[in-house]
Amino acid sequence: MSSSAGGWFVILLALVCANLPFVNQRLFAAVGLKWARKPLWLRLVELFMWYVVAGLAGFAVEASLGNAFPQGWQFYAITACMMLVFAFPGFTWQYLVKHRTA
Repeated sequence: MSSSAGGWFVILLALVCANLPFVNQRLFAAVGLKWARKPLWLRLVELFMWYVVAGLAGFAVEASLGNAFPQGWQFYAITACMMLVFAFPGFTWQYLVKHRTA
């Protein structure tokens, strides 16, 4: 995998992972819950876990291309903010768009 393709893969994976907690009512898109709608705190915990998954995938891609570079707190702060920005479409769909009730 080229470095460009690896970078785009990680960005698209982060985009999908960021919206996954907001587009379904299951925990990690697999486990059913007792609530009709997931509470916001659970969605944020799930978002953090998907952030870790996307970060590990990014580290794996970087390590497969060569040496993985050590990262400081600035890297994690920027990628966490990027994950929040990526989550905005799902958050908007879940909380700001009025859905019809049957």
